[in-house]
Amino acid sequence: MLEFGQNTVEAPAGDLIRDVSEADFMAEVIDASNEVPVIVDFWAPWCGPCKTLGPALEAAVTAAKGKVRMAKVNVDENQTIAAQLRIQSIPTVYAFWQGKPVDGFQGALPGSEIKTFVERVGALAGDGGLGEALDAADAMLAEGAAVDAAETYAAVLGEEPENARALGGLIAAHLALGNTDQAEGFLNAVPEAIAHAPEIEAARAKLALARQAANAGPVAELQAKVDADPADHQARFDLAQALYANGQAEAAVEALLELFRRDREWNDGAAKAQLFTIFDALKPNDPVVQKGRRKLSSMIFA
Repeated sequence: MLEFGQNTVEAPAGDLIRDVSEADFMAEVIDASNEVPVIVDFWAPWCGPCKTLGPALEAAVTAAKGKVRMAKVNVDENQTIAAQLRIQSIPTVYAFWQGKPVDGFQGALPGSEIKTFVERVGALAGDGGLGEALDAADAMLAEGAAVDAAETYAAVLGEEPENARALGGLIAAHLALGNTDQAEGFLNAVPEAIAHAPEIEAARAKLALARQAANAGPVAELQAKVDADPADHQARFDLAQALYANGQAEAAVEALLELFRRDREWNDGAAKAQLFTIFDALKPNDPVVQKGRRKLSSMIFA
């Protein structure tokens, strides 16, 4: 069973937000912030802006799923704390980490800024091991353990549903398993917030190439057609698709570059478009991508 969150303290939703007084401020804020960042909302019942900020802040803290906690301090009932922290107006919000105030703001903020603030504070404690889990999943996928990789990516998504790297990896794992329709289903359901993340764009490119691979012809036959008639652009394009489907990415790129050199406008620039699809599907630092981009650029700007 996969477990994450070693750098944060998991807590039921009801334990994430508490009313805190002078009697327990040290335990609930100062001491607790050594384990997880604590956001303190200084408020009062008569404060109009507090009535808007408080619920919005609570919602953002709840959405952070344990990466931060929230303490609510009524300044009318806890004037000593307010004086010690020099609270001069309300609402005032402080974030504590490792026993010290590290961030904060005064007055009400728009919902988007509150969300950003909570995310920034939550990041102080790290990602709870999710990065290490994703590194492990990437290694599994590279070694051919696609089932194990998919399980790990899915577990990360259980912690962070909008983690683009995890979702892109999950799609790649299902493509490796031949689950093309399921991979497409994940892509169709991508949250809007990460719809244009590089990892998702890469997943789209991988899906497009996987769809092509299902209809790719035999490499030997297509190579023979190209050898017999080097001006047969369709055969060269089909050969590139077959080569990529056969795991020969570099050879596929070379075939497309040759097609682009011969006729860059053929089929509405299909060679260039296919090259970009392959580049998107591979990692940016892949030598095949770097070499291919250099060659394509030299042709375009020659």
